[in-house]
Amino acid sequence: MPILVMKFGGTSVADLARIENAAAKVRAEVERGYDVIVIVSAMSGKTNELVKWVNDTSAFYDAREYDAVVSSGENVTAGLMALRLQEMGVSARSWQGWQVPINTTSQHGSARFVSIPRAHIDAKFAEGFKVAVVAGFQGVSTEGRITTLGRGGSDTTAVAFAAAFDAVRCDIYTDVDGVYTTDPRISRKARKLDKISYEEMLELASLGAKVLQTRSVELAMRYKVRLRVLSSFEETDENSGTLVCDEEEIMESKVVSGVAHSRDEAKITLFTIEDRPGIAAAIFGPLADAGVNVDMIVQNISEKQLAEGHSEAVTDMTFSCPVDQVARAKRALDEARAAGKIGWGEMVIDTDVSKVSVVGIGMRSHAGVAARMFNALAAERVNIKVIATSEIKISVLIDRKYMELAVQTLHDAFSLESA
Repeated sequence: MPILVMKFGGTSVADLARIENAAAKVRAEVERGYDVIVIVSAMSGKTNELVKWVNDTSAFYDAREYDAVVSSGENVTAGLMALRLQEMGVSARSWQGWQVPINTTSQHGSARFVSIPRAHIDAKFAEGFKVAVVAGFQGVSTEGRITTLGRGGSDTTAVAFAAAFDAVRCDIYTDVDGVYTTDPRISRKARKLDKISYEEMLELASLGAKVLQTRSVELAMRYKVRLRVLSSFEETDENSGTLVCDEEEIMESKVVSGVAHSRDEAKITLFTIEDRPGIAAAIFGPLADAGVNVDMIVQNISEKQLAEGHSEAVTDMTFSCPVDQVARAKRALDEARAAGKIGWGEMVIDTDVSKVSVVGIGMRSHAGVAARMFNALAAERVNIKVIATSEIKISVLIDRKYMELAVQTLHDAFSLESA
């Protein structure tokens, strides 16, 4: 039988009533003729509770035991989902990560997939079982220890299973009914997209859209897994939600498909740095080692006046990062300066900025997108602090107080409310 992967997030399985609702959707797909692999998250709030228990027990915990504890939430959901399906007359069996087995690296808390053998689950399907309910977010290391995949790991688990089992599609059930042109909480004109390309979804996910986890989209794009985002709380059919697919499946794309935002950004500028080969590596190497997620980078070359009319080339380096990583970034840079690896005249930190981006594969073949974007912001007197571009994206850093105005302005400027 063709295989369909269905993933249910924490809000979709938050209590027994919602598990029953999710199970009914699984049964409907079985009745359509699919063998189904269901990937489940922990019930809403449970993972946070487990993490708190670990922190309250041990300030400097063993990462292996951390994974053993926090992975248990998905195990509970998987068992309950299988029981509910059995009560509905659907032959189902639950699987923990080590039982499949989901083989991963040994990086506890942020493991990555190595392989997902099909044999055990295929054997159950051959016996007549119709549903395999798999605990998401977890796997097993080469040492035989339980591992977890990091935030959003259940989305990634679902895509990995879809790739491993050659599924016809991977359906991600969540609390929204698809991918929108922008956040509907900011713009009432936001429109649900019927289809969006992998590249566009990856950019939107990395730029702040919370619908899908970035790693899951990367994996889907690599293995050409057709993803569908849809609501757990609405009646659905084959045409519901938003399909994330190859660009070739989209007949005609708009120049801009969506506007994304990231509210809590920070801008750090190092002034009058020595301009020499390797200076960028000397700055961003320590930041990487400290786990700082650097995003937009701008470098300006200038001259520093010396005595007797002489000058030397210097540079200013500006970059952005999440505001909650500023302290870590400052410490890493200060340590590098103290070690004599880099020097600067002044460090200026602005923690009151946001990032707003427009994304669209249509940018590849249309000129003037940047000018249109900048003119729209200028008309609303929104000052741009930093600009970064890629083939299908333009991002700007602006004062946080203008973020919602900028999102609404750009959504209107590119007429995203119309199909």
